[in-house]
Amino acid sequence: MNEKQYVDAIARKIKCTGKRKKEIKKQLLMDIQMRVKQGEELKEIISQMGTAAEIADGFNENISLEEQKRYSRNKVLKIVIPIVAILILLGSLVYWIFPKTADIGQSRYFNKEQVEAAMKETVELLDAGDYTALQESAVSKMKPYLTEKTVDEIRRTLSDDWGERKQFGAVYMVELIQANKHFAVGEMTVTYENISVTYRLTYDEDMRFAGVYVR
Repeated sequence: MNEKQYVDAIARKIKCTGKRKKEIKKQLLMDIQMRVKQGEELKEIISQMGTAAEIADGFNENISLEEQKRYSRNKVLKIVIPIVAILILLGSLVYWIFPKTADIGQSRYFNKEQVEAAMKETVELLDAGDYTALQESAVSKMKPYLTEKTVDEIRRTLSDDWGERKQFGAVYMVELIQANKHFAVGEMTVTYENISVTYRLTYDEDMRFAGVYVR
């Protein structure tokens, strides 16, 4: 573990705003790098400072309850990338509570095997960090969200270490009709070494990647 990884591990556990967290990371890095320049070994410095959790707890004790609550709200919000392909939508709540769904097996627009293959390919691209291929497969309004920074932040809200992917679970899917547009919406649980993640993936009539929700 180098000094940046150590400081990042600390910062991920501090419950504060992004601006304040950035300042803390900067100061910690400067302190560690100064000690290294003075001849101390990084391993010794880390041992003296303590674990990432211990240091983060120290910072959190001095952060107001209000700021910690705001941090928690923001962390939850980052789990969801908006389903941007559905043009006429009053909100995600309306989308999931009042959808008009149909049996995808009877669809004129989608093939179940094709949708399942697309879902597995999307997960593989996310796991591989192939953001170029992800953006090429997505609708235009989805592309700005398919970046290393955004995806990494979302992954970390679930776990700092997912581990290697082990297997895909069963796929459940429906056809969703909204404002005369048709979408394939599938849900699948993927097992990793350290976590199980449920993906809800959306594709438009041209099988373009249109939305993702993970939990």
